[in-house]
Amino acid sequence: MKKLGVGLIILMLFLFGFLSYRWIKHRMEYAITDAVFVRSESMSNVAFEVNGKVVEVYKDVGDHVEKGEPLARIDPENYKLQLNAMEGKLSSLLAQRDGLALQLERAQKQIELKVGISEESLREIESKERAILRQIEELGVQLQQASRDRERMENLLKEGLIPRQKFEQVDTTYKSLMIRKKALEEQLQEVRAVYLKAKKDLEVTKVERKRVEEIRAQLRALDGEIEGLKAQLEKAKLDVEKTKLYSPVKGIVAKRFISVGDTVGVGQPAFSLIEKDSYYIEALLEETKLRGVKVGSKAYVRLDAYPHIVLEGFVEEISPASAATFALVPRDVSAGEFTKVVQRIPVKIKITEGDTKILRVGMGGRVEIKRE
Repeated sequence: MKKLGVGLIILMLFLFGFLSYRWIKHRMEYAITDAVFVRSESMSNVAFEVNGKVVEVYKDVGDHVEKGEPLARIDPENYKLQLNAMEGKLSSLLAQRDGLALQLERAQKQIELKVGISEESLREIESKERAILRQIEELGVQLQQASRDRERMENLLKEGLIPRQKFEQVDTTYKSLMIRKKALEEQLQEVRAVYLKAKKDLEVTKVERKRVEEIRAQLRALDGEIEGLKAQLEKAKLDVEKTKLYSPVKGIVAKRFISVGDTVGVGQPAFSLIEKDSYYIEALLEETKLRGVKVGSKAYVRLDAYPHIVLEGFVEEISPASAATFALVPRDVSAGEFTKVVQRIPVKIKITEGDTKILRVGMGGRVEIKRE
């Protein structure tokens, strides 16, 4: 019996020594920490770009969503009314523009026709005036000769050298030329009066061209208003579309901030989404355990919620600074008071094997990193 007890003690000591050796060996080969958290590289809040009352919510916490899948909808009636009002106003402006364009086309044709007729008429009158002036000039030469002939015949008649009949013939020719000259001068006055009237009509027609320019200016202003309204119309269409909120990523709903009946504003968070395959493990490894830990080192993760499931991965990144460096209230050692505290270095671990569907941001666990 005594030998059995001694043998049992020796066996237990051997077993304890073996287990201790395995434990020490494991601790030497692996860097182990319980300061482990599940993180996500892409966890973002999704918000409406328009405000309104929530009338439908399609997704809840934990639901999987596809990229472009609707999440919720706010009441679109006000935005539809604005859109309809803008479409009606645009239709009215387009009709007004068509009317102005037609008016401009008609006015241009009429004015150009009037200007053409007036200018042609002026050219004809000027040509007629030049012809009359040439006739008057030629008649003036004839009158000068006739006047000299009459004066000479009158002197000869007084001296009794010619019969009276001869003088009367010359006098009649002279008077006839004078009558013709007077008639031409009266005709010239009439032509010039007609010329002044035609010129005035041309000036009036040219003034009417300003009306055409005014119509063109109205058209330009109307075109600017139409373009501005079209831009507003596009925005109104987008606002109607934005009353439905879509998922920008493929992932899972981490948090829902809204419910049916809530009034939401622009930019107010509605959902918090975690993108699929964006999970990673953050291990806050003591600085004394960094020996042999490198980028690419094999890592094994056990979550507190699923202790029997082992996830495998590798070290993707080792932070160049300790976690305390980014603390909101860093330690103040300027007074010389200093207590040695082991610093923790954030180590990012990428999961490559295992069921990542069990991961939830914020979960804790345990990590073992194989030392190189």
